[in-house]
Amino acid sequence: MVKKNLLLLMLIGFSVQTLVAQLGFSHEIGAITGPVAFQSDYGVRKDFETNAGNTGFGVGIIHYINFAYRADCNCYTKDSFFNDHFKLRNEISYNKTALEHFGEWVVPSKNSAAARRLRGMSGQANVFDLGSQLEYFPYSIRDFSAGGYTFAPFISLGAHYNSFSPKAAQDLSELTTAEVAQTEFVDPNDPATINNVIFLDDSATNEGFSSWSLVWSIGTRYKLTPLSDLMIDLRWQYYFTDFADGLDHNAPSDKFNDWNVWFNFGYVYYLD
Repeated sequence: MVKKNLLLLMLIGFSVQTLVAQLGFSHEIGAITGPVAFQSDYGVRKDFETNAGNTGFGVGIIHYINFAYRADCNCYTKDSFFNDHFKLRNEISYNKTALEHFGEWVVPSKNSAAARRLRGMSGQANVFDLGSQLEYFPYSIRDFSAGGYTFAPFISLGAHYNSFSPKAAQDLSELTTAEVAQTEFVDPNDPATINNVIFLDDSATNEGFSSWSLVWSIGTRYKLTPLSDLMIDLRWQYYFTDFADGLDHNAPSDKFNDWNVWFNFGYVYYLD
């Protein structure tokens, strides 16, 4: 189902790109990469150690539709506010983050069964993104392209379709048999319980699935050459699911959906 949905979205995206190309707008392509701070059910919210520890990496390919310039005539489009201040960004990206618990509840001085259970939990968020964002440039896109500005700041808002492949596990080697029987995320009747990394009830999943997310960002471009820009981009992405990390045990402290902050470095090349 996930593969079929992604294929359908890619076909729709290709159709839209074909239509845009027929309208004559110019195009830009680029690549992005950078660290991702993943906020999930692992760790303590608003905790610096959690934010710094649950950090992964992301890469992506980006494509822009530049409404300010026509590729079919090598000329500017009709001068309008929208054409001179907006670009449509399309993206295919992937981010991966190894996850574990940080904060006051898992410090070495705590030796309760609950603390040891938390220290034994680990996971991984693997997220494939496909989507679009509308970017707004306060300064003239035409003037920036012509070298009138060195920097072109922007803000953006969009939606992405996400395919998730989470991994969640519990290392029970430090727990007694009695403690294992009371451990969340595991089946106490499983004969492989002790001294193994296993996982398991409706609170956790290793099954792949898909969902949508809301994306907004702030950043700037730097004019490198007449046909290329460098870019930095700070993105916030809110997933419409709490299972992106593979966990959703409905505890009061875990009542929020998963989200991440991604600091991108990018390179953009003007095709036309």
